[in-house]
Amino acid sequence: MEALIPVVNKLQDVFNTVGTDIIQLPQIVVVGTQSSGKSSVLESLVGRDVLPRGTGIVTRRPLILQLVHIDPEDRRKTSEENGIDGEEWGKFLHTKNKIYTDFEEIRQEIEAETQRISGNNKGISNEPIHLRIFSPHVVNLTLVDLPGITKVPVGDQPKDIELQIRELIFKYIFNPNSIILAVTAANTDMATSEALKVAREVDPDGRRTLAVVTKLDLMDAGTDAMDVLMGRVIPVKLGIIGVVNRSQLDINQKKLVADAIRDEYAFLQKKYPSLANRNGTKYLARTLNRLLMHHIRDCLPDLKTRINVLASQYQSLLNSYGEPVEDKSSTLLQLITKFAAEYCHTIEGTAKYIETTELCGGARICYIFHETFGRTLESVDPLGGLTTIDVLTAIRNATGPRPALFVPEVSFELLVKRQVKRLEDPSLRCVELVHEEMQRIIQHCSNYSTQELLRFPKLHDAIVEVVTSLLRKRLPVTNEMVHNLVAIELAYINTKHPDFADACGLMNNNIEEQRRNRMRDLSSAVPRDKAAASGSQSGAASEQTDGGTGNWRGMLKKGEDGPATDRAMLQAPPPANPHKGYAVNLLDVPVPVSRKLSSREQRDCEVIERLIKSYFLIVRKNIQDSVPKAVMHFLVNHVKDCLQSELVGQLYKTGLLDDLLTESEDMAQRRNEAADMLKALQKASQVIAEIRETHLW
Repeated sequence: MEALIPVVNKLQDVFNTVGTDIIQLPQIVVVGTQSSGKSSVLESLVGRDVLPRGTGIVTRRPLILQLVHIDPEDRRKTSEENGIDGEEWGKFLHTKNKIYTDFEEIRQEIEAETQRISGNNKGISNEPIHLRIFSPHVVNLTLVDLPGITKVPVGDQPKDIELQIRELIFKYIFNPNSIILAVTAANTDMATSEALKVAREVDPDGRRTLAVVTKLDLMDAGTDAMDVLMGRVIPVKLGIIGVVNRSQLDINQKKLVADAIRDEYAFLQKKYPSLANRNGTKYLARTLNRLLMHHIRDCLPDLKTRINVLASQYQSLLNSYGEPVEDKSSTLLQLITKFAAEYCHTIEGTAKYIETTELCGGARICYIFHETFGRTLESVDPLGGLTTIDVLTAIRNATGPRPALFVPEVSFELLVKRQVKRLEDPSLRCVELVHEEMQRIIQHCSNYSTQELLRFPKLHDAIVEVVTSLLRKRLPVTNEMVHNLVAIELAYINTKHPDFADACGLMNNNIEEQRRNRMRDLSSAVPRDKAAASGSQSGAASEQTDGGTGNWRGMLKKGEDGPATDRAMLQAPPPANPHKGYAVNLLDVPVPVSRKLSSREQRDCEVIERLIKSYFLIVRKNIQDSVPKAVMHFLVNHVKDCLQSELVGQLYKTGLLDDLLTESEDMAQRRNEAADMLKALQKASQVIAEIRETHLW
């Protein structure tokens, strides 16, 4: 199982080639405050002075440190192949294949690379430095050194330096595959440890947190860390390990790490004899190695699943980008044909990509015909905008100077045409709605059905322009046809229509029945002699009035003298008076605007209204049926039939090939990035497969 850590290092190498942290690999993240001894702990694990030293914030970029244990045989073979003189060496990712055998040079390169990205001030950067150390004196580990937690900005540090560092720390410890190494100095209160506080925010159960207590030799006289190391102060599930760091004097005097480890062992044997075998740098290295191996073993199943899912996603993404174009003529014709087919399939409801959130294509056109247009027509009142006075006026205007014995047919035609004309606007609006939906289908096909078009923005724009132009040309033709459908109904009022004739016959029977009922009621309620006397008296009274009720002046006078409900609600202005200097205009005879109708007038108006309603319903039914058919023939079906030939005729030209098939600027780059990521994921999948074959997992 020891070989699991090198396997993770291989995976890290794979994903370093594509420069991404899309896969969260198992690693140990070192967290602590400034001057808590983090760097000393890491150097103790390496066994060499390798990290920059100084006051204040020194670690200003994440350092991903991979320790690789090498056997003598492997060391000799590698040394011969690369010309390495020494048993230990290091390599940086950013310097490619350059090998460092001088660890002082490694430290200087870390400082230079930090300044190159983070600048000379004390600011920090999220971009990590990758360093790999090969040595026979280390155990296999992957550690991440992060900037120390600070509270107050110093010098020219940013004012929000504390927030920046916390965000950087959380970026790494939020990784569920990471182990948190919380470093705290022994000469501080463990209960106020910032490292443990931060660790608990992401790992409240402590399942992946290991505490390290540094500077055991610097505690106040008369005190010790026994309770802390035994977990009596703050229990940590993975354990608490104490270590002794080199002092600044030791570092200045170039004290070797190996000597410091021997002194540490002697201190532990003297100060904490019962705990000496469970503390110290060597025990910490073994513990970290064991924890990391078990953690890797636990994480590998989920890691394998994650890699396979990502590989499938990137394969689909790469397919959507398409292959580089070789035969432009064939590619252009293929894209045009595919777009035309998808456009027609969307109308027919057989498209590959079906919308689930809203109606689209042919389904929406059907909804427009039978729901929107149909309900709009049904909401049109056959007698809307037509008052009884309008009907009466039309009847009288149609009779001319002679009183009519029957209701004139001309008045019916005049009024019914006025009502039928109201069906034209909803019909034209139906055409407009279908045209808008045909336009929306273009965008639908571009987004869902033919993603290859996104590679060629100029071709996409050209196709949109051609289809839009075709729709624009068909719109006036369709509008003209719909206008003619209404005009046809207005051109000839067919009173011999079977449905209209049946309605007229039924209506006449009803009117005759009502007249007979009224006559029967009058004859039974009034005796004949009294009825005759009453008739003669009323006739004499009518002769004494000003012109009687048979002329306009009499009707007006009767309306004024009658009850309030019988008088006109709107009165015409009084006639001009010649004695007051006004000229008399005989055409300014006051005409009642609203008054009580006589029984004959009421009957005549009722007849016309019923005829209008009956005929209007017939025409509305015709329009409701014929307009969708016209729209389908002149707009929808015509566009479907002519779309491909129109696209080929407008776009399939030799002079346009190079321009139309020009990829967007970032398409080639995105294709290469997706291909590199897919290659990395496939290689990572092979690495994990090798683990299973060697029974490491």
